[in-house]
Amino acid sequence: MSTKKRILFIATEMSPYLELTEFAEIINKLAIKSNDSGLEVRCIMPRFGVINERRHRLHEVVRLSGINVSVDEDDYPLQIKVASLPNARLQVYFLENEDFFKRKQVFHDESDTWFDDNALRTVFFCKGALETVKKFGWPPDIIHCSGWMTGLIPAYIKTAYKKEPVFGNSKVIFTIGQNTFEKIMQTNLMGTWYVTKVVANMMKNHKIEGSIINIGSINGNAIPYISGASYNASKAAVMHMTKSLVGELSPHKIRINAISPGFFKTDMTKDIPSEKLSQKTGKFIISNTPISNPFCR
Repeated sequence: MSTKKRILFIATEMSPYLELTEFAEIINKLAIKSNDSGLEVRCIMPRFGVINERRHRLHEVVRLSGINVSVDEDDYPLQIKVASLPNARLQVYFLENEDFFKRKQVFHDESDTWFDDNALRTVFFCKGALETVKKFGWPPDIIHCSGWMTGLIPAYIKTAYKKEPVFGNSKVIFTIGQNTFEKIMQTNLMGTWYVTKVVANMMKNHKIEGSIINIGSINGNAIPYISGASYNASKAAVMHMTKSLVGELSPHKIRINAISPGFFKTDMTKDIPSEKLSQKTGKFIISNTPISNPFCR
């Protein structure tokens, strides 16, 4: 049995197959570098209809056929294709389904409107990726997720797939790209919206009473004391979305709330100059953090 560490890359995009952002090239280089460093690497991504099968020499993996993925109480067949990454001894597996990925657009239609079934497509892809790994019988040490469409993977690993031996020792990393306004809105707002929508529909369909808790920020419901327009706007939108959903979900006995953390040290705040925090801004932050505990706001 191989003693090499195993890394599984699950990505929405990857160069040269699909390049929506500059992050597609980063995932490509990261996978190649990991492989060249002596690690065992496999990559999984959706086979969107815009990916040219002939140009990239995709072919079906017959031994991985026969997988069905359950989405919203319906079963959808999963077809798996594979291609070799150019200039690397590395295989990329593509998950295909006629209902979800055959269309010639990625996330928007011709009029730039988001597809209504993007949430279901996300569920199919995330479940399909994990079912594919089960079929491999290839236990990854690290699962590296990138792109909002992989956002349910960490949750599934902790819940529905918690007892699967193949994921027993897996650690999950979730990476987002450059913090542009659009990407922050996609991550903080649209990501929260899609996950909330999927979970709420599952709870309603199965008549499950319970709670959904979204993560907002004190900067989303008060005058921000740290600049960052895109982040603050995205969190304000999460707070308002959560309030708006109360009326929609309460008839189904589903509670929805949002937590608004205050200031505390993270990768996002580590670059704020210490002298700034020691002056007026810092005193304001501390005075507005209950019992001087930055984790209880």
